[in-house]
Amino acid sequence: MNEQHAALCSSAEWGDHLATVLVPWAIGDDAQPLGDDVLEIGPGYGLVTDLLRPHVGWLTAVEIDRDLAEPLAARLADTNVTVVVADAAALPFPDGRFSAAASFTMLHHVPSLEHQDRILTEVRRVLRPGAVLVGTDSADSPEFRAFHEDDVCNPIVPATFAARLERAGFVEVEVEAGEAGTRFRAVTPS
Repeated sequence: MNEQHAALCSSAEWGDHLATVLVPWAIGDDAQPLGDDVLEIGPGYGLVTDLLRPHVGWLTAVEIDRDLAEPLAARLADTNVTVVVADAAALPFPDGRFSAAASFTMLHHVPSLEHQDRILTEVRRVLRPGAVLVGTDSADSPEFRAFHEDDVCNPIVPATFAARLERAGFVEVEVEAGEAGTRFRAVTPS
């Protein structure tokens, strides 16, 4: 992440946006509960982690960047959160472990569509039958790309993302593009 991007992603302003816009938009008021054992992909600085953890039994946050994961693990020691340093395309968990999964504004940091698809397939593998995946990603624009100068910037395409989730094995797929970006929700077959 470039300096400007890192500053925003760790800011109180971004945390407020997550709390008041993105997380409620993705999860919704009438959404099924996330359950007792939730997986978060790409927590970064842990701002979504902080929003999710009071509402779940246990939260496992998988972060590929050790420089982000280690301080997050230290900050959340002795809580209901475990931080694991791993590539989400090769999750170190058994099939069907998690009651739900969340991925907020991180897929555009994944360098290729193929790698994103491997992540989606792995998330599907580790979810229980009937479990939900919820998340968001940012909208593509010239300004968004400029903000990611010297960063990986590979945003999802809303028009094709539902089919990609279905290929990964999800059903009841919903993808919606809006001013805040793209939100998605999908369920594992029962």
